[in-house]
This record gives sequence, structure tokens and C-alpha cells, in this order.
Amino acid sequence: MAIKSDRYTYRITWSEEDKEYVGLCVEFPGLSWLDESPESALKGIREVVEDVIKDIKKNGASPPQPFSRKNFSGKFVVRIPPEVHRSLTMQAEEEGISLNRLVSAKLSQQ
Repeated sequence: MAIKSDRYTYRITWSEEDKEYVGLCVEFPGLSWLDESPESALKGIREVVEDVIKDIKKNGASPPQPFSRKNFSGKFVVRIPPEVHRSLTMQAEEEGISLNRLVSAKLSQQ
């Protein structure tokens, strides 16, 4: 199935340094587009992504999957210093909840 550029994750933000809006695509972190309006920045970055997808396919490679098409299991492994592990485990015990629930709650606050 063909991947369309409008399925990717885009962000538009203001660049104080450039005094313009910056269009970004999460799945292509090396790409950006500067423009005077948020609408133009979005249009520009989408066109750049479209061109990059065409180039990738022309070279026989596969473009990255859009996040909208990915399935997430809800599990991942993280390595932390032993003292942080100990501290979090103690906090979870004091609160009467599992370490998993405590860390999940902390991450959800971000």
C-alpha cells in the first residue's frame, strides 16, 4: 500500500531565531521548512516529505511507516541507575502500588 505524505505526524512551531514558523515531520527528523505563516510552513514541509518519499522509493527503499500506522504494545524496557530504581520502588511500596503503576503515572504527567 502506498504511503501518503498526509499520514505523517507534523508539527508547526515558531522559531524565535529565524522569526518564522518551522514545519517539522516527526518521522523525518532531519527535514524542516521555514515560512511566514503556520499554514505555509505546513504546506511546505508536506511537499518536502512528499519529495523525499518519492526519492526513497525511486532508490528502491521503503520510507518510514507513519506513526498512525504503527501498533504500540504499551511495553518498553528502560534502564535507570540502581539508586533511582531503589527510590522508585520504595515510593511505590509507600503508596501501596506497583512499581509499574507508579512509573506509568509519572510518565503520564509529562
